[in-house]
Amino acid sequence: MRNLTSFLAAFALTASMAFTATPQTQADPEAATGLAAKPELRADRFMIVAAHPLAAEAGRDILGQGGSAVDAMIAAQLMLNVVEPQSSGIGGGAFALHWDAAEAALTTWDGRETAPASARPDMHLDADGERKPFLEAAASGFSVGVPGLVRMMADMHARHGKLPWARLFEPAIDASANGFTVSPRMSASLGLFGNRLQGEAADVFTGPLGAPLLPGMTFKQPGLAETLRTLADEGADAFYEGPIAEAIIAAVAEGEDGATLTMADLGGYQAVERPALCMTYRARYEICGMGPPSSGATTVGQMLGLLDHFPLHTMSPQDPRAWHLFAEASRLAYADRGAYLGDADFVSVPAKGLLDPAYLTTRAQLIAPDVAGAVPATAGNPPWREGRIDYAPSLHEGRPGTTHLSVVDADGNAVALTSSIEIAFGSGRMAAGFLLNNQLTDFSFRPEIDGKPVANAVAPGKRPRSSMAPTMVFRSDRSGGPVLVLGSPGGSRIIEYVAAATIAILDWDMSPAEAAAMIHVSQRNGAQTAVEVGAEGDEIAAGLTAMGHEVARAAMTSGLHIIQRRETTLIGGADPRREGIASGE
Repeated sequence: MRNLTSFLAAFALTASMAFTATPQTQADPEAATGLAAKPELRADRFMIVAAHPLAAEAGRDILGQGGSAVDAMIAAQLMLNVVEPQSSGIGGGAFALHWDAAEAALTTWDGRETAPASARPDMHLDADGERKPFLEAAASGFSVGVPGLVRMMADMHARHGKLPWARLFEPAIDASANGFTVSPRMSASLGLFGNRLQGEAADVFTGPLGAPLLPGMTFKQPGLAETLRTLADEGADAFYEGPIAEAIIAAVAEGEDGATLTMADLGGYQAVERPALCMTYRARYEICGMGPPSSGATTVGQMLGLLDHFPLHTMSPQDPRAWHLFAEASRLAYADRGAYLGDADFVSVPAKGLLDPAYLTTRAQLIAPDVAGAVPATAGNPPWREGRIDYAPSLHEGRPGTTHLSVVDADGNAVALTSSIEIAFGSGRMAAGFLLNNQLTDFSFRPEIDGKPVANAVAPGKRPRSSMAPTMVFRSDRSGGPVLVLGSPGGSRIIEYVAAATIAILDWDMSPAEAAAMIHVSQRNGAQTAVEVGAEGDEIAAGLTAMGHEVARAAMTSGLHIIQRRETTLIGGADPRREGIASGE
């Protein structure tokens, strides 16, 4: 940001401009850091857990008006575009699970971005055929995929909405037009990543004379408000054609890199309703999630399927042996993820084989109970795989960002939504008041490795592999609907965050708030096993080291948002590492 003199001068002018100094009206959401659990919420009728208090409030109000879980999801997600723009928004994409209580039916919705028709397998390589630096690629127009969130929300609303579409936009329009209080997290994100913002975005997210946005300021976004009004009045088609679409195309093309996105790319986008991918855990539960192009359900399912062979319930959450088993299961699951996962509309993904109980039993035999295995692990040979397809391992990890919200409405319908514009502030490019994603950097930068094709290589119309893992857990007979609705942001560690929280509740009888606050351990088939920083992880780190793990300490900013149903009571928990809350009645 700019120097202090410029800031002080600018701050004095804010009363007459879009940024005004106002008292902080809510408790500092970053005060609850570390691993102290936030207070849980219990409710009897409905609940939403979202990444910002204003988003949770918007969703709760819609639920209180008789809205469905989908209605509340849309209102909360639109508000997140306003108050948490660094993580998600209409310029990005999403995956969602939907439980229809009346039909006892679970489906998933794929609103992932697609590569434009001009996309090339080598578009993330430089003139010498070498990988472009990640941040250079992310800032390029070549990183922007066709946004899918708006179309997905509209399709879900047409199927499951109860309140008028336009009403769901009202809270976000009000907050963007009249302003909201800048949170510590948003301010900190701008301080860390604001230098990535380009053009219009750089102007929008700084105050007068280049002042930084500080906690407690009121921030208005009139350009975004106008776009939201248009979408509220004219529907989703107004995003994919006309002036908003033209603004997207212009923003992608800006600069000298030759990136192209066309009206045909935008107009041809389709969200896809897909069957959920499910597996059995402990013979009592069914774990369901998002299949390809997400690696979420497959890899979470593999981890839990491997750990099903070990008595975690006899260990404690502080026992290094439990985290050793977790790390080893993750190592093997991520090896398979790197080899096989991609967009199943373009490549053969043996999802059924990867979750096959016999295959997982064989893989579990590779886990020693007290000795770390060699890294990197080799991918397995699952059944239902086309033998002629031999993919190279792709260790592309993705970058942390994203948001997650969980909703249960008064009729028992539920939504788990994970959405993203990829890294903080996406591509840094803005169109019509909203930030554009950089999701195409989720593709492998190299289309071939050692002469073998990569499953997650770039192709026109293809959807990049994702780690987003919106998840629902049911009793084995699905009676009573989902007992858990959860998910998290966090890049390629999302899978581990979701798997660990599921274990914490099902095996260790933690509450959602306790599970969201639990220490994190990560082993993504790399040289090091990461243990979250903080004294809570010291004993675990020492124990893992003694078992042969090369341990590194790392900050892991998950954002787990969990709803548990116990009989007729809903229990909500939000991750203390972020500013989210549970809200309901």
